[in-house]
Amino acid sequence: MVQFDRRIGPAVQFDRAELDEMVQRWVDENKRCESLGDWKPLAEMYTEDATYGWNYGPKDDFMAVGRDEIRDLALGQEMDGLEGWEYPYQQFVIDDRSGDVIGFWKQVSERTRDDGTHYQVTGIGGSWFRYGGNFQWSWQRDFFDFGNVSSLFLEMITNNAMSDGMNARIQRATSGRLPGWYPVGKAPVPLW
Repeated sequence: MVQFDRRIGPAVQFDRAELDEMVQRWVDENKRCESLGDWKPLAEMYTEDATYGWNYGPKDDFMAVGRDEIRDLALGQEMDGLEGWEYPYQQFVIDDRSGDVIGFWKQVSERTRDDGTHYQVTGIGGSWFRYGGNFQWSWQRDFFDFGNVSSLFLEMITNNAMSDGMNARIQRATSGRLPGWYPVGKAPVPLW
């Protein structure tokens, strides 16, 4: 009997070694892009019809549909200003039955406080991926603690620790609704 998962259709079995290799390729490419300060090359690790989104508090969802939007919006527009930030993965959970992978990461700034500690978002951050074959993701949803992100950014603003790029990012975000941003529940594909 074939099990059915209403999110993705009939259950399929994925090769565990292939999923492990996908995760390692992803981590390696993330590290490379962090060192460049440019995450757009990661777009090649998504299928052409992939979707990538997240919720940002009680009013806003972000959604990029297709590899081009993922490159331009999720990895371009939304990462612009985060140069010097790192997202080290701490752990992965891999389900070779569904192809789902959950990666838990931290968000750490190169900037430091007076005591020498790095500005870092507390709480749990992560990404939920769905494997699409051919060493590409077909689906990604990020999750993080909105309250802790807001608190950290407010602390950095108060301490004059924001980079020029981060200040420009905040100014762009507060100047009106940017491409890819939707009222909660109004994105072109569901968050869940």
